Amino acid sequence: MKNWIIKEEWFNNQEITANENRFLCGNGYLGIRGALEEFQKEKLPAVNLSGIYDRVGDGWREPLNAPNPLYTRIKVDGEYYFLPEKEPVSHIQELDFRHGIVRRLTTFRTKRGCVTVEAEHFASMADCHLIGMRYTVTADFHADIEIHTGIDGDVWDIHGPHYDEVVIRQKDMCLVADAVTHENREHVCVAERYRTQAPHEHKTKEEERRALHRICVVTDINKPVVIEKMAAVYTTKDCNDPEKVSEKSVTDSMEAGYEELLKRHTACWERLWDTSEVEIEGDAEAEKELNYSIYHLLSIAPYHAGSQSIPARGLSGQTYKGAVFWDTEMFMLDFFLNTQPKVARTLLKYRIDTLAGAEKKAKGYGYEGAFYAWESQEGGYDACSDYNVTDVFTNRPMRTYFKDKQIHISGAVVYGLIHYVNLTGDTSILYEGGAETIVSCARFYDSRMSERVHSEVYELRDVIGPDEYHERVNNNSYTNRLALFVLREAAKLLSRSKEDKKLAEIFGEMDCEAWEGRFNEDAEKLLQKKPVKNNVIEQFDGYFQLEDTTVDTVRSRLLNEKEYWGGAYGVASDTQIIKQADVVTQLVMFPDDFSRETAWDNWGYYEPRTEHGSSLSACMYGILACICGHPNAAYPFFRKSAGADLKGGGKEWAGTVYIGGTHPAAAGGAYMTAIKGFAGITIEDGQVKAYPHLPDGWKKMRFSVFYQGERYEVVVTSDGAEIKKYEM
Repeated sequence: MKNWIIKEEWFNNQEITANENRFLCGNGYLGIRGALEEFQKEKLPAVNLSGIYDRVGDGWREPLNAPNPLYTRIKVDGEYYFLPEKEPVSHIQELDFRHGIVRRLTTFRTKRGCVTVEAEHFASMADCHLIGMRYTVTADFHADIEIHTGIDGDVWDIHGPHYDEVVIRQKDMCLVADAVTHENREHVCVAERYRTQAPHEHKTKEEERRALHRICVVTDINKPVVIEKMAAVYTTKDCNDPEKVSEKSVTDSMEAGYEELLKRHTACWERLWDTSEVEIEGDAEAEKELNYSIYHLLSIAPYHAGSQSIPARGLSGQTYKGAVFWDTEMFMLDFFLNTQPKVARTLLKYRIDTLAGAEKKAKGYGYEGAFYAWESQEGGYDACSDYNVTDVFTNRPMRTYFKDKQIHISGAVVYGLIHYVNLTGDTSILYEGGAETIVSCARFYDSRMSERVHSEVYELRDVIGPDEYHERVNNNSYTNRLALFVLREAAKLLSRSKEDKKLAEIFGEMDCEAWEGRFNEDAEKLLQKKPVKNNVIEQFDGYFQLEDTTVDTVRSRLLNEKEYWGGAYGVASDTQIIKQADVVTQLVMFPDDFSRETAWDNWGYYEPRTEHGSSLSACMYGILACICGHPNAAYPFFRKSAGADLKGGGKEWAGTVYIGGTHPAAAGGAYMTAIKGFAGITIEDGQVKAYPHLPDGWKKMRFSVFYQGERYEVVVTSDGAEIKKYEM
């Protein structure tokens, strides 16, 4: 029997924020950090909302954390008992990641005996606006207990406060919080209601930005007092009157009952796992880590929307401004294409619907076409700052070039769109803005190129590739290869428009033949790097002339552990030490460009020179090692990606700013390493094929993938694979 539980069996004050990430639950509309019910904002609890942002003054614009309807504390004989203020006798916190249910069990010793708090909560997968909680208190004596539970509107913000007003009203037994945002006067409304069978006295307790039910009981010995709560969250992004709708929603949910709502929730999770679970025979630990990673992806997918993407930190808080990076298309999309194709479409529709923002950004820099936001928020607004790093020595902002030089982002969008069309066969997305997006991105690269003097070569100069430690380089190999892909795909679309009336209508007055010729010429002339030194592709012009040293040597040069390694004065800037997979990512994306021998030579050259300062890095080395026939070399990179959120250890603070949270790109990377790497899944001649490269100890893999609207069941062993269409 599989183990779908992760568990902490003692309370560690130093692990609070890490555990809030590990025990996160969500449903794509909201994510609930795995905070204990008694925590207030200094402990970083959050009900993080997707797709709604606010900015205060000169602070970073970031997503909203809703008023917290799970807030609960207890008094025993007039004295509060909650963590971390009171030392527990025992404490267990766990997550059932099969069903997205978070539980805790804590016992305190009081002056007259022991009191145990047991709780569970979930973000409903059946109704994305609902949150359920069951809270139980048991004493081994006749205890006078007060349970204070309600809505905490004094929320944690990184660059807030984002609510100018928080008004909490009591309507019958329902509490309704109406929070009004600073920037656009949006309303975020949370309603909650409780039920208990225990005889009790009820009063309402009001504090600043907080309203609580005060439930007073005298317990029987070892007889539990059970409180069942439901909460509903709506905003003015969802409806015109979120206060009224949230109140009705929570009232209706209480009529259905907690058990019924929990049953619906778990049934939804079972349906998700039916197409998403990966079985690994022979490595139970790796299987658990991989499916835990998949759990995080399933928890943050925007099932409720027709056009929305996934932020780089998922729904684990306001970190990285809740912005959408290239992570989605390059590291998460494969999982959804294989298991939840409708979600994949939703992610790409977000890019199509933010095309106007990308074109506005390009125009702002003097270019044509679409230059997508490096940190995308609503409408394609680029939340990235020109000063994204603070100098630890001067405490002054440092000029960085992520926003204006990481032009490979537009290529990632096109790569995702073409990948979607090829795997799903759904060409309708091209007629819903996809074709315009592809051509507009090609026009951007066309306008961004420069011609080398006295030469027929076109270049992309002054860019940043995936390796952010080296800024403003010329002809980054990954960027140039991706731009070539975009140009070729755009030319193909324009060629198709001669016979496709829908495409011809979309492109309207555009001279398709002239632009097709122009894009093909660009593709012919754009510099593409070839293997040179020891069969290695130079990452960018002049890379081989930089100091060739080791990661440990560069690390030893740090004067402060929080120094930024890149930029003008970073310790890695003048060396060959890179932040993350760059050329290696190119070789994974375009595996047929070079021989396996060349790919493996590049793996061997770049891996020792990679700091892996990003959680995105390990999976690319893992996948390429499998492609090259070295699964055992890939294995530790797979485990690093799969364990990114389970084991923690990543950077959580940059100075005084919290940068922790979950790592959905690493989760997606773990999935890609397993399916694309170890199982060797590929498409050949319109058929799903597998060329397994299983690591030592793995006997069998079993999973599902979708292709061209059909579901396939795949069983892989080291001897081969069995692939058959799924039969209902």
